[in-house]
Amino acid sequence: MHLLIAMIYFVLMNLSIIGNGIVVWIFTTSKSLRNGSNMFIVNLAIFDLLMMCEMPMFLANAFSERLVGYETGCAIYAALGTISGIGGAISNAVIAYDRYRTISNPLEGRMNRTKASLFVPLTWLWTLPFTVMPMFNIWGRYIPEGYLTTCSFDYLTDDTDTRVFVGCIFAWAYAIPMVFICYFYTRLFGHVRQHENMLKNQARKMNIDSLAANRNVNAEAAEIRIAKAAFTIFFLFVCAWTPYAIVTMIGAFGDKTILTPFFTMVPAMCSKIVSCLDPWVYAISHPKYRQELERRLPWLGIKEAPDNISTTESKQTVVSEPQAAVEN
Repeated sequence: MHLLIAMIYFVLMNLSIIGNGIVVWIFTTSKSLRNGSNMFIVNLAIFDLLMMCEMPMFLANAFSERLVGYETGCAIYAALGTISGIGGAISNAVIAYDRYRTISNPLEGRMNRTKASLFVPLTWLWTLPFTVMPMFNIWGRYIPEGYLTTCSFDYLTDDTDTRVFVGCIFAWAYAIPMVFICYFYTRLFGHVRQHENMLKNQARKMNIDSLAANRNVNAEAAEIRIAKAAFTIFFLFVCAWTPYAIVTMIGAFGDKTILTPFFTMVPAMCSKIVSCLDPWVYAISHPKYRQELERRLPWLGIKEAPDNISTTESKQTVVSEPQAAVEN
C-alpha cells in the first residue's frame, strides 16, 4: 500500500509542477496577461506548487514506511499542507470577488495591479494563524495521520480544546471562504442572467437576432469564460477539500472508529489532486491563456481563435494578435 500511494503521489507531483509551472511562466511573462486579476491566478498556482513541496518528504516517508525527520519533519510537512490548503481556499474567495467586480462593473470594477498587490499578501496572512499555532504548540498540534507517513493537525484527541480548535479551523479555512465564494458567484451569475435578458429584449426591439457582434458584448463573453474557469476551479476545490473537512469533523465530534488509515488517506489524496487540475482548467477555458499557450507551445495542439479585444487589461486596450506577439 505504501508503494502504491507513493507512485500515485509521484505522478500527481509531476503533473502539478508542470501544469502550475506553465501557469506561472505564461502569466508572469506575457504583457497581455500581466494585470491585477491574473495576479490572483498566479498566487493560486504558487499555493498549489507549495503543496507539491511536501511530496518529496512523503515519498521518503513512504519508502521508509515511517516519518523521516520525526516531529520536525512532521511539523514541516503539515505546515506546508496547511498553508497551501487555507491559501487555496481564500484565493478562490478573492478570485470570486474579482470576477464579480469585473463582470458586474467592467469600467470601474476591474482590479488594477496596485489593488491586487494589496490583496495577495492578505491571502498569505490569512494562512498564518492556524499554521503557526499548531507548529509551536500554542494551540493545537501536528500529528501523523493515515498510514503514519503523512501529517496534519490533531483532530483525533478526545478533549474540549481539540474540538474547539477543529471547529475554529473548519470555520476559518473552509466555511468562511465558502460563504464568500458562494455569495459572489451567486451575485455574478445573477448579473449575467439579468444582462442576457436585457440584451435579448434590446435585440427584440431592434428587430435583430442578436447583439453579439457588439465589441463590449464580445469582451464580456470572454470575461464570462474566465469566470466559468474560476467557478470550475472552485467546484474542484469543494470536491477536493469537503471530504477532508468531513473526516476532521468526524474525528473531533463523531465516531472515530470509522476513521481507518485508508479512510483518512483518500480525502488527503483528493486534496492533492485539485492542485494538479487547476492549471488544466485554465488551459481549457481561459481565452488569453490559451492564445499564449498556442503561440509559445504549439506542440500542445491548442487552437484558440484570435480576438482583437484585450479582455484582461485594466484599461480596455485593443490589440491585434500579431501586435501582442511582438510585444511579448
